[in-house]
Amino acid sequence: MIRVFIGYDYKEAVAFNVLCHSILDHASEPVSITPVMLSQMKGLYTRPHHELQSTEFSFSRFLVPYLCGYEGQAIFMDCDMLVRGDIAELWGGFDEQYGVQVVKHDHEPQGDRKFLGQPQTCYEKKNWSSVMLFNNARCSALTPEYVNSATGLQLHQFKWLGSDDLIGEIPHEWNLLVDYDEHDDNAKLVHYTEGGPYFSDYVHCDYANDWFIAKEKMLHSDKPV
Repeated sequence: MIRVFIGYDYKEAVAFNVLCHSILDHASEPVSITPVMLSQMKGLYTRPHHELQSTEFSFSRFLVPYLCGYEGQAIFMDCDMLVRGDIAELWGGFDEQYGVQVVKHDHEPQGDRKFLGQPQTCYEKKNWSSVMLFNNARCSALTPEYVNSATGLQLHQFKWLGSDDLIGEIPHEWNLLVDYDEHDDNAKLVHYTEGGPYFSDYVHCDYANDWFIAKEKMLHSDKPV
């Protein structure tokens, strides 16, 4: 069973549901999808909202290994994405020598705001944690106590691994940053990191048509798209 955890934010509920449908629509193997949803983590996730976090799951994503009992592997992804390839391919790229595998972006966003006026921060390893293939047994440092108390940079820069040598890579096509990276017709996962086409300010962003087609397929499965 392919275990996928998706960050859930009420501001992007439609994005979450379209992403789920896009995963299932392309998957060749059974998939289990779990929302990382704060309303389901009362007593487990206790840290207060930080003024610089732009989504509800900015830090709670790092509880995925704990939720898996620190066993096996798991995929985490942000909800502002669209999957265009078979998730089994990403799952099959797991390498047990690493604690986590990511796309190692060199991302320096412009401006200090993104969708809905949310803060846009710039730091080393920006967006690396937006898609993570976890080796849960090697992530035992991510206890609820640590996730609730560590700084944002300690979490998103993978300080809990102890060494950058434990950060492996996944192909860039599994986390293409829309309107930052060059357009790629073969991208397996596109990431609307600045803002998705479900927001009025971004309806003309790259890959917007792909998202609207996926939405229509989800809502009207009896009609040709």
